[in-house]
Amino acid sequence: MNMVHIIILAIVQGLAELLPVSSSAHVIVAEKLMGMDPSAPAMTLLLVMLHTGTMIAVIVYFWQRWRRAFFSSVPEFKSFAVALIAATLLTGIVGGAIIEFVEKVLMRHQAGAHAWVEQLFSRLDLIAAALAAAGVFILVAGLAENRRRQVAATLKLTPAQYSAIGAVQGLCIPFRGFSRSGATISTGLLGGVTRARAEDFSFALAVVLTPPADAREILRVYQSQHHHLAGMLPTVIPSVVGVVFAFLAGLLALKWLSRWLETGRWHFFGIYCLIAAIVVAYFHHRGL
Repeated sequence: MNMVHIIILAIVQGLAELLPVSSSAHVIVAEKLMGMDPSAPAMTLLLVMLHTGTMIAVIVYFWQRWRRAFFSSVPEFKSFAVALIAATLLTGIVGGAIIEFVEKVLMRHQAGAHAWVEQLFSRLDLIAAALAAAGVFILVAGLAENRRRQVAATLKLTPAQYSAIGAVQGLCIPFRGFSRSGATISTGLLGGVTRARAEDFSFALAVVLTPPADAREILRVYQSQHHHLAGMLPTVIPSVVGVVFAFLAGLLALKWLSRWLETGRWHFFGIYCLIAAIVVAYFHHRGL
């Protein structure tokens, strides 16, 4: 993995991460096309490091909107904090339970002392299925939301709404291709949340979720290096360059996402995911 590969992956990640098209699926396909192993600890660490770059882009892009929406008063901030904490806890419960089931039950015969769900991230057949599921979900939510144009959507998230968003986010963690932003925003739209509030809350959740994801992958690389920190440096240092490029690409993607969401074209992303699922399935059929 050289610096050119890292920059390419960073741009792909930055553009795709903040659009509801599953950045992980795009990055994994790009890695395979460049002859890399997406399930290797170094590559999954690079992926979450690139997520850090897009997380910084999210904070920069949304900060003023978050101040107006969630920090305008003490009651508003408390309501937001409760929703964020509850949704994140549900994400951990749902996602953690699925990961435990996959690693301890479905992968119990894997070679090695510990099976990691990340070992499945190179399976293009699974990615294609997840992309298709995300595409249908986004398409349904977008079309339903467009039909509801004249009906007032709720501005403040209710417990049922943020709980549903958190639980659905948990489904996205172990399944590469099932877009996190696509699933969470679509859940909000189907639940009657306004477009802007669904987008704001979805990416606020992403900021909370990224550090634990980074920590998990750093632990995985650390264990793969037999607990030698020096062995991690060749992976971590180049990844910092990727963070910068992912940040810049992420800012561009966010402007595109907001414009399409606000103009009622959310369902177009669903169509794209369905097309992407067909392409990935074809790559799998061809033995990529």
